[in-house]
Amino acid sequence: MSSILVVGSVALDTVETPFARVEEVLGGAASYFSTAASLYSPVNLVAVVGTDFPQEYLEFFRSRAINLSGLQVRQGRTFRWVGRYHLDMNVRDTLDTQLGVYADFHAVIPPEYRDSALLFLANIQPDLQREVLDAMPQVRLSVLDSMDLWINTARSQLTEVMRRVDIMLMSEEELRLYTGCASVVAGARQLFSLGLKYVIVKQGSYGALLFGHDGSYFSAPAYPLEEVVDPTGAGDAFAGGLLGYLSTVEPGPDGRYRWEDLKRAVVHGNILGSFVCEDFSIRRLQRLTLAEVAARYQELVTCSHFDPNWLPPRSAATAPAG
Repeated sequence: MSSILVVGSVALDTVETPFARVEEVLGGAASYFSTAASLYSPVNLVAVVGTDFPQEYLEFFRSRAINLSGLQVRQGRTFRWVGRYHLDMNVRDTLDTQLGVYADFHAVIPPEYRDSALLFLANIQPDLQREVLDAMPQVRLSVLDSMDLWINTARSQLTEVMRRVDIMLMSEEELRLYTGCASVVAGARQLFSLGLKYVIVKQGSYGALLFGHDGSYFSAPAYPLEEVVDPTGAGDAFAGGLLGYLSTVEPGPDGRYRWEDLKRAVVHGNILGSFVCEDFSIRRLQRLTLAEVAARYQELVTCSHFDPNWLPPRSAATAPAG
């Protein structure tokens, strides 16, 4: 197994859905990512919290394979986010954001983290992501996440970071916003001009698309859920499943991961994202086992497999058009 470094936010979330509400539960991109990825391999966490951060959450992190040497505890209040979801859970409103100690956060990478093979740059300010890349030039694989805020307000800085990473994660909406392309395929092709090796387009309840710079692509199915309780953090858990799986396999002699492993990694990402949606905060991930992940993986194999040997009838294949 290879260790994974994540730099991002640890927060306290208040979330309201049409059916329930929870207050100041564990949130933040790094929290979801670390909880998901630690099912597979050790995670090195870099983030900041205030002195008001609940001890129970620190104890939970320590109970998993999550190294807290890079977690800064500073005088002040922890980052807080308040959001409300509509009946369509793909739509939400941010009601309040209080940055607290996160406002002045700068990543400090402990020496013991320097041998991390995989890096996830969660959704933070692009200049902070660049600082991490400067400090970790030897990572085997780097994955970048972002959001519409940085596309709108820090596009040039974000572009600089994108030029330096291997994989870009984007939703369809973010891809269209950044590229101006209505087509997902055309948008991904435009991103490859920056030097990216892979682009993964997250499609929420519809799954995810993996594009390779050589023109290859893969459509990973979503796991159909009967009930969605809270989709907060699903994208970060997706990244945790993606890098968590890749941390368990060896790259090829050229240092790159095999296409089949990347496809499996995206499926693992969809699966971890689906589990997050079954409860508020990280509650479902806390009790999740790899056996449950494996069972859901096999279900997806069964429901998405189809006969590759179909050919049109001979008469149809030879009939003139029109």
